[in-house]
Amino acid sequence: MKIVIVRRISQVFFFLLFIWFCFVLVLGDRWYQLRGWPVNWFLELDPLVAIGTVLTSGQLYGGLLWAVVTLVLTVFLGRVFCGWVCPFGTMHQFLGWVFHRNKRAPEKAELNKYRPAQAIKYYILAAMIGAAGTGLVYQITSYLGSRKWGWITIATVIVICVGLLVAYRFRVLPSFLKRRYIMWGLGFAVAVGVLSAIVGRRLWGDGLLLTGILDPIPLVYRSVTLFVLGIGEGLTQMERYYVGAWLIGTFFIAALLLNAIAPRFYCRFICPLGALFGLLVRWTPWRIGKTQARCSQCGLCQKDCEGASDPHGRFRVSECVMCMNCLHVCPRDLIKYGPDRSASGEFNTPKIDRRGFIITLGAGVLSVPALRLTGLTGPNWSPRVIRPPGALAEAEFLKRCIKCGQCMKICPSNIIQPALLEAGVEGIWTPILNFRIGTSGCQLNCVACSNVCPTGALRPLTVEEKLGRGKFASRGPVKLGTASVDHGRCLPWAKDTPCIVCQEVCPVTPKAIYVREVYRELRDGVCHVVQATNTEIVVDGPQLTPGKLGSGDYAVRLLDGPDQRHRMIINNTANVIMISPLDGWDVPPRKNTRVAIELRLQLPYVDPNLCIGCGMCEHECPVSGLRAIRVTAENESREKRHALTF
Repeated sequence: MKIVIVRRISQVFFFLLFIWFCFVLVLGDRWYQLRGWPVNWFLELDPLVAIGTVLTSGQLYGGLLWAVVTLVLTVFLGRVFCGWVCPFGTMHQFLGWVFHRNKRAPEKAELNKYRPAQAIKYYILAAMIGAAGTGLVYQITSYLGSRKWGWITIATVIVICVGLLVAYRFRVLPSFLKRRYIMWGLGFAVAVGVLSAIVGRRLWGDGLLLTGILDPIPLVYRSVTLFVLGIGEGLTQMERYYVGAWLIGTFFIAALLLNAIAPRFYCRFICPLGALFGLLVRWTPWRIGKTQARCSQCGLCQKDCEGASDPHGRFRVSECVMCMNCLHVCPRDLIKYGPDRSASGEFNTPKIDRRGFIITLGAGVLSVPALRLTGLTGPNWSPRVIRPPGALAEAEFLKRCIKCGQCMKICPSNIIQPALLEAGVEGIWTPILNFRIGTSGCQLNCVACSNVCPTGALRPLTVEEKLGRGKFASRGPVKLGTASVDHGRCLPWAKDTPCIVCQEVCPVTPKAIYVREVYRELRDGVCHVVQATNTEIVVDGPQLTPGKLGSGDYAVRLLDGPDQRHRMIINNTANVIMISPLDGWDVPPRKNTRVAIELRLQLPYVDPNLCIGCGMCEHECPVSGLRAIRVTAENESREKRHALTF
């Protein structure tokens, strides 16, 4: 069987496996659906996910050890993940074929020529690694800057470099000491010295994980599960909505449509994971290359080259995605895959400007304190950013979340939504709870989101821990936030309308929402008795709506005399009020006695010690638009500094 056929079979297999994993998240948690299926396997194979989370958090989540397999295969065999496994790469390769299948061979060869702009992906990778490694920069510089000998070392290096530059000027140095090495040493020492003086824990102490925005595996997971399967509503048994899905979908479709410009456009020019692989394959012992330098230059190999790696000339190892097309089409069989280097020469490293790479790396580092100036992870934290159960403290959460969307799709209530700018730029597409969307609040017995997270941004919970039962009873339940009643919008508080929906749906025991009964006088509700019996009074006030007062929520009270007890109204006509014979007056009210018609209301209150922020009350609140009872992040378990103070 030809190697190209094997590669296509591999691509189809892994693509269908990926689609199946996405469907599993949609369909449910029965044995043939979620349980037992490694739905995060592609994410765990992604080395950029592993490296990014290690740089930001200093820890490697267990499942991400699979990334070591990908790294080893890449180092020894080349970018096989890109050409044989990556589902996003398969989409690009297929669409590239669709867009350009009718072009003539010279046109295809021109499209597949290497372009200097393919170096852009390496600068993107540098910026992301720089942002993720900011915490490491802080640790190094603060360690040196906090010690006397550290400053002495920095000053000594600067003095030595300046002295060497002077010696270089008078040409008294040995030849191996080149000027650029001295300048690099001087620049590094000065940079460390400056950073040691300016960095601080508040803005520089934590790295920023932005890899999930452009990393192809989280990107394709997020796009397929939230957008593609989202618009295919017939595939699920319930309506599902995702805030900002249009932005996710636009980004995804734009990435695919770029293949109309060049095949695998995203892979060649943007993909940071491909850039990481391109840096690793420099040392690969097995590679594609020509067996002899001279050939007919027919251009067939370049016509079908998916990576634009110039297989007909000096081969670019870092750009080759191991599609094997060149082996298949070469009419003279001059291209082989093996341990020998290409006879026509190779570029072992990507063609990138070292100065530009370092500047981009530094820009990534500097972006972190710039973004942190908003204070959204500090004193300016947003109370509307409510994270799913099991979420780590905000700073730690942002170090680990790769924005893959797994927790959003698995949520049976559809309340986990991708954030836009609620949590700042660094929190874009991270999960937040929106209790207005979906079928309910956070279900008490559901911990699916915490157990599907591939990086530990949501730590795995059991139902017992979430509810604070068994061995977790001393800690109490996991609190997502606290509900608060808006007295300006609540029906009983502001509109004199009976409603206890929030209290009825509160799922905790004892209920976190309780009511206090009050009576409020109706507008124009004071009138005078015209005549009366023990159970009926005729009043002279404005005409009443027949039957309206008999709902059980209305009472009548005498304003004159000693008996001013409330008596429930059981029925009424336009000017007659009737009360129960069991609750009648001993002596009928006298003519011209003032009476008040009052409404019995149950005003809701929230006990913050019992409220877990599940959002059931906010979801079911009958006030449309801005709910009259809303959950905010105050009192959440994950951030002690967000506790309510009394």
